[in-house]
Amino acid sequence: MHRYAIATVLLGSVAFAGAAHADQWRIALEEVEGSIQYQYAERFAEEVEARTDGEVQVDLFPYGTIGEMGDIYEQLQGNVVQFAFGSGALGATVPESQLFSVNFVLSDDEYVNTRALNDPHFLHSEPVQQAFGERGMELVSVLPEGWQVWSANEPIRTPEDFDGVQIRTMDNRLLRETYRQYGADPTPMAYGEVYGGLEQGVIDGNVQPYFAHQEMGFYEVQDYFIEARQAQFIAGFMASSMFFDALPDEKQEMIREITADMVDWAHDMQQEVNEQRLADMKANSDIEVIALDEDERDAFRERALPTRDTYIDEVGVRGEQALDRLLEAVDQAEDEHGAS
Repeated sequence: MHRYAIATVLLGSVAFAGAAHADQWRIALEEVEGSIQYQYAERFAEEVEARTDGEVQVDLFPYGTIGEMGDIYEQLQGNVVQFAFGSGALGATVPESQLFSVNFVLSDDEYVNTRALNDPHFLHSEPVQQAFGERGMELVSVLPEGWQVWSANEPIRTPEDFDGVQIRTMDNRLLRETYRQYGADPTPMAYGEVYGGLEQGVIDGNVQPYFAHQEMGFYEVQDYFIEARQAQFIAGFMASSMFFDALPDEKQEMIREITADMVDWAHDMQQEVNEQRLADMKANSDIEVIALDEDERDAFRERALPTRDTYIDEVGVRGEQALDRLLEAVDQAEDEHGAS
């Protein structure tokens, strides 16, 4: 069974400075123990250990045990860890990955999105694999972790309601431009400072999936959640190219089979986590949930359309090709699975 490793082991071990032994794989997470990423990594580790009859042992390193986001990506590129998750902060390392932050690109149906993002037409396409491969990474699978939900102390139903609202975003040019288009004042802030910023009124709102709102207690200092279904929180599950390329073909295929087999399970798991976290927040606070209707969503969709050009201008032709592949995969998944 996989072992939970702690920072002191990592930082104090000479062996950790180089590549892992062939029978010991390490996964670095952007999230804490018990999170969606943790559950995904735990399931992946169990499958690897079962399918190799224990030949391979997999260690999980939750966020904070081996450094900040940039540290994790560097360790992946250097094969210090063999797998890692990357989401919004990954844009500084793999600019094309900002595609996952473009609003109103995906379907309204979460299952359709999970299938589309893991469709080989997109996942294994040349622009996507080149974008990660040139940075020493292999994109193995994509993990949608739930809708990005706005929080605020005033109801937000129209772009006009966003006027003057200081909403915390990650330090990502595309996201800043998106919220400017919505009429808000995007304010980058370190994740660990958000609760204090909301409590003290330094910022007025925040955007996170429900599980993060609950884990960090943001609901305690906000009055409303607003569901616009404008984007999902998406993490790439990546392998070190140095590690992956050196694996025998049968182990590469095993990894691809495991992650492909986990697609439906991952969708069900994240929905269950987010539904439970929302129920917990409602039970422990007076926070009100506002679900935008289609006319209200259309107003934000119109404002978001120019950000596709922002993404293409910033990333270039390969970014445009990746966007086209994703749109095609979404259309195909909607045809196959139907949007609810």
